[in-house]
Amino acid sequence: MRGARSELRRQIRERRRLRMAVLALVSVVLLGAIPLFFGIRTLSRDPVFDTLDELDVPGWAAVSAVDDVSGSRWCLLDCRLRERTLESERAPEETAQVYERALSQDGWQPWKVTRCPEQEEKGRYTCWRRDELTLDLWVRERTCVPPPVDGEPAVVPSPDPSTAAKTCAGSLVSVKVRNAIDDERTRPQPSTDPSLTGEDPYPTLSEDPLGEATPSPS
Repeated sequence: MRGARSELRRQIRERRRLRMAVLALVSVVLLGAIPLFFGIRTLSRDPVFDTLDELDVPGWAAVSAVDDVSGSRWCLLDCRLRERTLESERAPEETAQVYERALSQDGWQPWKVTRCPEQEEKGRYTCWRRDELTLDLWVRERTCVPPPVDGEPAVVPSPDPSTAAKTCAGSLVSVKVRNAIDDERTRPQPSTDPSLTGEDPYPTLSEDPLGEATPSPS
């Protein structure tokens, strides 16, 4: 009986040690997995997009957001470029106002700089700066393009203006965010003062070099 009791106590102690070891292993896995999960999530999710998500814009102005990222976060070869395209259910003027107001409330400052935009664009195009980032905001009318038919572009008939206005209502919003050090507009631009450039290396010819041929001597 004594031997049986001793064996029973030994088995109970072993089971208790095994249970404690399993609990300790589970605790270590959970404590390590949670930081790892959030670490991977942080690396995969650009915080700039989180900032854009927090902009105080109404739901009708931020429909069907599509994000695109290129370049390196650590500016290896190319710095990171973040682009977001959204749809708005209202006109470009009203949409631009709510976005500009939200950017100002979030600490962005209007940036009056040349090449904003790089080339003439339809709609309203504004530039902004905050800390080490620059932001381009472009709001314009939607382009109504019907879906292709059997892989071929659809033929667009002459629509009734009232129907087209209903179909193409709303606007498109593009947001482009770059690192300021990678934005060429933050760098001093070379002067185009003629006194600094000297003589024009390609002067304008006053006479047509391909004019009448010189007559040969008779």
